[in-house]
Amino acid sequence: MMLNRSHLLFAALGCGLFFIPAARIAAQQVDTPSAQAQPSNEQNKEVDPLKRERSDKAKFAAQKAVRQELKGAYKSWLEQDVSYIISDEERKAFRTLSNDEERDAFIENFWLRRNPDQDSPENEFREEHYRRIAYANEHYAAGKPGWKTDRGRIYISWGPADSIDSHPSGGSYQRPMEEGGGETSTFPFETWHYRYLEGIGENIDLEFVDTCQCGDYHFTIDRSEKDALLHVPGAGATMDEQMGKSTKADRFKGGMESLGTGPSSQQQQSKQFDRIELAAKIFAPPPVKFKDLDAFMSEHQLLSGPVFPFDVRTDFVKVTESTVLVPITIQMRNRDITFLTKDNVAKGVVNILGKVTTLTHKTVQTFEDTVEVTQPAELLEKSLDHQSVYWKALPLLPGLYRLDIAVMDVNNKDHKGYYGRSLEVPTYHDEKLGTSSLILADQMNTVDSHSIGSGNFVIGNTFIRPRVSSSTPTNPNPPAKFHRNQPFSFWMQVYNLQIDEASKSSQATVTYQIVKTGAATASTPATDTVILEKQMDSKELGAHSDQMTVEKTLPIAGLEPGKYKVTIKISDGISKQEIAQSAPFVVE
Repeated sequence: MMLNRSHLLFAALGCGLFFIPAARIAAQQVDTPSAQAQPSNEQNKEVDPLKRERSDKAKFAAQKAVRQELKGAYKSWLEQDVSYIISDEERKAFRTLSNDEERDAFIENFWLRRNPDQDSPENEFREEHYRRIAYANEHYAAGKPGWKTDRGRIYISWGPADSIDSHPSGGSYQRPMEEGGGETSTFPFETWHYRYLEGIGENIDLEFVDTCQCGDYHFTIDRSEKDALLHVPGAGATMDEQMGKSTKADRFKGGMESLGTGPSSQQQQSKQFDRIELAAKIFAPPPVKFKDLDAFMSEHQLLSGPVFPFDVRTDFVKVTESTVLVPITIQMRNRDITFLTKDNVAKGVVNILGKVTTLTHKTVQTFEDTVEVTQPAELLEKSLDHQSVYWKALPLLPGLYRLDIAVMDVNNKDHKGYYGRSLEVPTYHDEKLGTSSLILADQMNTVDSHSIGSGNFVIGNTFIRPRVSSSTPTNPNPPAKFHRNQPFSFWMQVYNLQIDEASKSSQATVTYQIVKTGAATASTPATDTVILEKQMDSKELGAHSDQMTVEKTLPIAGLEPGKYKVTIKISDGISKQEIAQSAPFVVE
């Protein structure tokens, strides 16, 4: 069996076998003539450093050295295979592992966390990642493996660009006006354009220049670097230089780039820091914005100030056969937010951090955002009785998760709140009638074509803001509350309706009811009174699809204050299946 360096180091530190002779020689060389006499055995034990009991600190340092000694495939995996996609926290955790079994388990979980379909035996993310490495090695090698080049790194991390403007031979180049205009000659260069990059933004342009003309294109944030005539006197003049409005020396009067002056040069200079920030983001893992909230949530810190109360509602909407959209609605009372007034404007700021984890504590989704509430100072007192609502929709696979949410009042950082609950995402089986959550809303309307499927509170082509009621320790799931002068809307989707082969349409009946629920007394049982009942045919809601949306806005001004319930019942005439959803609400 072959022993690697870590095994040898452990043997050396553990028993001192390999260094005893050298140590004894060294000890004899420092003996003085007056100490010629042989010391006793007890004295030997005290002075021989190899026989002394090591301190706890020394033992910990030795163990740490063993853990950090990576060799072979594990070192290659960390420093080559995943060097661009592994986070700093994951890298640090991997280096602290003490044996190959733990490393194998870490690698397995590393890919599992990134697998878009965790129920699938095949990992699409891992396969795509190694495909990108192979592509980079084949197309971007330049005296070194392609994965080590800047183009290879960007390709592996972010995938292929949406478009590439390539100048493989350099040569004549007509500058755009934002670079000064005029004609010059360039080194080989490429501009990669991405329409959108997660966590970075839209319309991202990345420029690579081959100044050595050896095929090694490096990333640059200086657009003048591709100008081969930049340092050649009198050559490659810009438009202003040709007209005598400026000289070539003006290009080097400061700034990150040496571009010519022009109509928009001042504006371009002001964007230098944007390019520096882009470079930092493109080569670094995304940071955690709210580290204080992350520590508060993950370490279960005790609250040092008053509790920040807030309410949470979760809903479920089928997206694909294996993905469920989970809208999370967070509601806070304005009265619980600390407002600061400046220039007659009162402003409150709340940081929100959410995390979805599996039962084995694997993080599968995180979200973080800042909610700002502003009011004219003179209207602040009236607005304190209102609520502020935040909405986030997460795509999740069916299964059992834990949802943790932490909030912090930015103007009073000791004012924090925490929410932690289990989250069971349903499975929508084929051939079985199913529904989304039944959502009661205080606002609902159809959005324009540009907003379909995007934006806060938008599901499909409908803007729907769920009504969230304040929970109490004795009533954690209270019914939604509506005032009689408020609009009352409900929304629900139905899935897996059967389609008739002849007519190519569904044959389902939708029945919805508004029922007033009467409280039971000592002498009489609880009674329900039907206030409204209406039946619709699926042809009214989209007959040619196995999915339909039931949505309705009703006036409730005529309802007496009290407790009610809305029920929607679906009967599929083809499959003979039935399903119903109910939701309680209160009219005040």
